[in-house]
Amino acid sequence: MTQRTTATAATATTPSIARGSISSGRFRPCDDCTCSPGLLSRQGRRASLFLRQIESSRRKNHSHTRNSIAGDNASVYSSDTLCQSNKEVNTTHRLHALRDQMQKNDIACYVVPSEDEHQSEYVAAIDQRRSFISGFSGSAGVACITRDLLNFNADSQEGRSVLSTDGRYFNQALQELDFNWSLLRQGVDTTTWQEWCIKECQEMSEGLGNKEVKIGVDPKLFSYHDIVQFKKIIAAKLAGSKAKVSLVPVEDNLIDAIWSKFEIVPEREHNDLLMLHYEYHGEEFQAKRERLMNGLKEKYTESEAATSGAANSNSNSDAELNRHTFIVVALDEICWLLNLRGSDIEYNPVFNAYVLVNDSGETILFCDNPYSSDIKQFFSDNGIVVKPYEDVWKYLGVYVNELQAFSAADSGRTSSVFLPDTSSWRLVRSFENIPYKIIHSPIDFFKSVKNDIELGNAHRAQVKDAVSIIQYFAWLEDQLVHREALIDEYKAAEKLIEIRKTQKHYMGNSFETISSTGANAAVIHYAPPKENSAMIDPSKIYLCDTGSQFLEGTTDITRTMHFTKPTQEQMDNYTLVLKGNLAIERLVIPEGTTGYSIDAVARQFLWARGLDYRHGTGHGIGSFLNVHEGPIGIGFKPHLANFPLCAGNIISNEPGFYKDGEYGIRIENDMAIHVAEGLQFGDKKFLRFENITLVPYCKRLINVKLLTEEERKQINHYHARIWDKLVQFIQPQSITFKWLREEVSPL
Repeated sequence: MTQRTTATAATATTPSIARGSISSGRFRPCDDCTCSPGLLSRQGRRASLFLRQIESSRRKNHSHTRNSIAGDNASVYSSDTLCQSNKEVNTTHRLHALRDQMQKNDIACYVVPSEDEHQSEYVAAIDQRRSFISGFSGSAGVACITRDLLNFNADSQEGRSVLSTDGRYFNQALQELDFNWSLLRQGVDTTTWQEWCIKECQEMSEGLGNKEVKIGVDPKLFSYHDIVQFKKIIAAKLAGSKAKVSLVPVEDNLIDAIWSKFEIVPEREHNDLLMLHYEYHGEEFQAKRERLMNGLKEKYTESEAATSGAANSNSNSDAELNRHTFIVVALDEICWLLNLRGSDIEYNPVFNAYVLVNDSGETILFCDNPYSSDIKQFFSDNGIVVKPYEDVWKYLGVYVNELQAFSAADSGRTSSVFLPDTSSWRLVRSFENIPYKIIHSPIDFFKSVKNDIELGNAHRAQVKDAVSIIQYFAWLEDQLVHREALIDEYKAAEKLIEIRKTQKHYMGNSFETISSTGANAAVIHYAPPKENSAMIDPSKIYLCDTGSQFLEGTTDITRTMHFTKPTQEQMDNYTLVLKGNLAIERLVIPEGTTGYSIDAVARQFLWARGLDYRHGTGHGIGSFLNVHEGPIGIGFKPHLANFPLCAGNIISNEPGFYKDGEYGIRIENDMAIHVAEGLQFGDKKFLRFENITLVPYCKRLINVKLLTEEERKQINHYHARIWDKLVQFIQPQSITFKWLREEVSPL
């Protein structure tokens, strides 16, 4: 699955202004509806008119023939009856209510991010504030709303609003945003959302005689790093201007203040914790904790470690640091450290918590989730104290006072607080009066390097998921081609879950399945709606990006299929994507190589024909944890140059190509990184990639003429390995057996 924050140049231009929901002509209106597509999708309330029409047509014809149901030009495969209002602008009243709150807080611009206070990529329903206010349901984006201070009509709350998102979501945003919103395309439009906010506020300040104009943010939802960068941009943009623009924290979230006026606000999940046993994690908590504290002492107490805060300038870096404290913020890091899992966020086996650890032996877990007697015993045996989640802020105030007293008691003693670079502005502000250092969390590195037990389990998880996906594709082709059945994208994805449930230790999907036919496959992060989903057309490309959570590990696999006869263009472009995938897999790289430096290897064949894709080539994958795991990745984002690939990493390999309005192609394998035995240059070892995914490529889409002999042998060897690994799990007389035998036959 393509990772967020990985936008690139588009392969085709896209209008930067969101089309009005009425004027776009994309959807048919339905009676008495005031719902935008984004809100309907998020709330699961799309109209079922289309499916009722399908069912009516099937009853009339008493067959599965593909007859028109809505006129000569409509196909049963279309999904153009999406519920859409022609009476009311969906977000107008929400924006008006928000601007009322902005006025009460003396805010001219309010920024609503996608993240929760842990900077999670995927968040719980209660944290989907940006989706609520904008109607855009994608996982990545920032909403910016202004209140026009130059409009002196006291009864009117006017202003502008923009949504900024990356290349994976351009098409989706254009469909979901109503006419209150404009779209800023990251990597394409020259203006960033920060610059847009500053420009709007600068104009208002100048219009008011250079009065101070404030940009407000919830300090718990923005990382301290992002705030520092935002302030730098403000200073740079206002250099030489008399306008005054400031960035201020707004402690009480303004979206939360209005949400209940329009919807029933989702409740925060507090589900039971799950304890992993040694056979699934391979390293006990105390060993992980010791590694963490040793890492802090050895690496981050050096004088050149990055420091922040006014008090840091007076800290004695040469003094012996008698007490080290670290705050664990990222939810997957907390789960990894404690060998616990949760289910508070859909698809992510995590729970809401903070953890404080120090070298005085304290481990404090701030968490509201219930847990079993076994976990209670685990906490007791390891000295883990549990406190309510919201108590973290009050406790930190007390803890800061204790650290100050600790240092004051003896001039030779000091304390050092380490905060991860994902810390919220609110968290960092809690430590402003004592020395602290902002670091990249050592746990992020630790969990990205899987031990032998985790790697072995990853292989077992891949076998389970491959058997499920192969059964699914065999079933789908049989239904579509041989039985001429009508199957929509959503029902197909549900069938895959049904199949997966037969596997032992299946814990759910690792993300919402991208089940997309035809033009929908060109929407990089498309998610089929429960109702009114498009019918899968066997004469068009079908893209399925899907993954599982097993106790043994996490999977993320994409296959692009065609069930009849693809066009020559589709075959050629599929083969170019496949060649890039194979090239990454064949690579042997010296230790210290980053994913930033090998991204071009996957794109070279597309580039040669003037083609590209708008996302990164790979992301780290957790071990029964988040499907997108830092810090590693394969892509062009500059930060990836700071994190070398290591033996023990599991990383995706997923080049693609997308032709807007027609089709999309992506081929994704999960790869384990190993030391390349027998290769060494001086003291430097080399690394190789092992493709651990076991799902065949689509033979119909491969243009063998574009393959080199090496590539052809590579594919044939891979398909032979799939057969050897999986045939024992498949009934010889089943359609799955016949389908797999055909798909893995030599090119």
